[in-house]
Amino acid sequence: MDNNVTTSIEKLIERAEDYSKTTAELLKFKLIDKTSDIVSSLVSQLIIFVVVALFAFIINIGLSLWIGEMLGKPYYGFFVVAGFYLLVAIIIYTGREKLLKHPTKNSIIAQMLKTK
Repeated sequence: MDNNVTTSIEKLIERAEDYSKTTAELLKFKLIDKTSDIVSSLVSQLIIFVVVALFAFIINIGLSLWIGEMLGKPYYGFFVVAGFYLLVAIIIYTGREKLLKHPTKNSIIAQMLKTK
């Protein structure tokens, strides 16, 4: 009977080791899945940002030249557009917590907690 008990305990320990290895492997795969989901989302957002930034850059040059032509000197248009962006930067800076930090944090948390 003593031999039978040790065999059962050995089987139980072996099964517990297998369970812990399987659980660790599953956690590793879940982490890889979440990480790849977040990285792919960030890469796609980065690509969209670059395209929109190039579009905005070219539009801003055209707008600056057009405003400068309307004001009589080409560089006046660049001053007007730069002043507009300074105003936008001040607004974003004063509301950066509400406008940038919280939505970004919430988006990352939502992606991490999202289940398929």
